[in-house]
Amino acid sequence: MGARKPNGRSTIYLGKDGLWHGYVTVGVKPDGSPDRRHRKAKTEAEVTRRVRELERQREAGQVAKPGKAPTVAEWMTEYLDVICERLVASGKMAPRTLDDYRSKTRHWITPLLGRHRLDRLAPEHLDKAYATMLEQGRSSSTVLKVHRILSRALKIAMRRNKVTRNVATLIDAPVANDPDLEPLTRNEARKILEAAKPRRNAARWSVALALGIRQGEALGLRWPFVDLETGVIKAWYQAQRSPWRHGCDGPHECGAEWHRVPCKPRCKEHKHHPDCPQDCKRRGHACPTRTCPKDCTGHADRCPKRTGGGIIFRQRKGRSRLTLQCPSELLPILREHKKIQDAERAEAGELWEDHDLLFPTRRGRPMERSEDYKMWKALLRRAGVREARLHDARHTAGTLLVEQGVHIRVVQEILGHARVTTTERYTHVASLQVKDASERMGAALWGDDD
Repeated sequence: MGARKPNGRSTIYLGKDGLWHGYVTVGVKPDGSPDRRHRKAKTEAEVTRRVRELERQREAGQVAKPGKAPTVAEWMTEYLDVICERLVASGKMAPRTLDDYRSKTRHWITPLLGRHRLDRLAPEHLDKAYATMLEQGRSSSTVLKVHRILSRALKIAMRRNKVTRNVATLIDAPVANDPDLEPLTRNEARKILEAAKPRRNAARWSVALALGIRQGEALGLRWPFVDLETGVIKAWYQAQRSPWRHGCDGPHECGAEWHRVPCKPRCKEHKHHPDCPQDCKRRGHACPTRTCPKDCTGHADRCPKRTGGGIIFRQRKGRSRLTLQCPSELLPILREHKKIQDAERAEAGELWEDHDLLFPTRRGRPMERSEDYKMWKALLRRAGVREARLHDARHTAGTLLVEQGVHIRVVQEILGHARVTTTERYTHVASLQVKDASERMGAALWGDDD
């Protein structure tokens, strides 16, 4: 009888079933017992190869935990509902960022990759998914966002020994084609400011075009952070809406009235079948273009026991301590705006909710981003100016600064960009400077010497 092999050594033998079996000790289970993995094959050479591969993974610390690996859909659910939720609670992730993660996962990651086991996900699976997105008309920037979300989720999965590699790092990341900036011209900006004068919160648009701060930063401005004497404005916070959560025991049943389901039969314009499963008229005589999943647990904002939602103030992204100096011409506009707001506060009386906001609703509450956006669009129509995004006001401020000859590093500081490469996108639109430079070059080469 041969000597007994030391504990932990791999074992290979021919079984009574006619197959070759191999056992490799790769570690210790949570209960303290040895974690031995089994491999089998028809030939000794093949089982030896598999045993050697498992030993190599053990030495490299790349052995997955015991048990069946989760699918991509299962891991993304855990990643979003547990890990990302904790990041939001700690302030390390913005609520709107998590909303975007959930949306991208629901519409693209789960439908295209959700059924793959996490440990069997291959680079070609990602390539095919991204190609499908592009074929369906998604922009390259959307594909890049999906790639980054998936890569981050797989990175966390590696840390927790769910997988031994992050396949997202094995392919070239999609390249986002940055859209050309479409800032408003100086004339268009002045038309907007003129059209805004008789409207409530007119100063909102003066701040947007003069300081170039983001929508959330503008809606999060508070009077204690604005010095009306020196013109120093501390844009340190953003107003963001935190999503509501169900406080009831049955979130699916709670939101049943608001589930978007397919019309049966498909409703025609202004004509609805009596058996239509929802009141399409409630949605403006239109059938829903997007439907809820069968196990939908959304619509938490309708829950009578909803929790955790509402407007919150969180530090702005990028340089959190952004301090600006507003133009002297803007100061009297802000002073007049404060007088009007003080009158509104007095008229509202006990109905006023004092958050010290520069641009609140008529009752002092934080302004919803959607309402702010609607007012911007209405202002463009009133001013007779072309269609433009609200973020184009920020681009306009950056472009006007460059056109006035302000150094690129100063523009970076004013706009609060973390990288100067972001600010450099504004330089190619400074047509006045380019024209002036070409005229100077022409004068140097062909102009009179006098």
